Amino acid sequence: MMAKVALLYFASLREATGCEREEVETGAADLAGLYAEAASRHGLQWPRERLRVAMDGAFAAWSEPPREGSEVAFIPPVSGG
Repeated sequence: MMAKVALLYFASLREATGCEREEVETGAADLAGLYAEAASRHGLQWPRERLRVAMDGAFAAWSEPPREGSEVAFIPPVSGG
């Protein structure tokens, strides 16, 4: 089943994709598959295990399915000073 979602990219992922947000249609079964699609499309090098994922403003499990109309954020580790 296809779902239309908004992908949000933060920090180094935003720099790598060249965009802050994009609307995509996905057939991914879970958020891990959705990230795999984005990584393939943009050539992202971050392994999923190093990232956090959030859906509609709350941290989510990679095994959760993307929901129609949701905002999904991929969040890399942030180094602070």
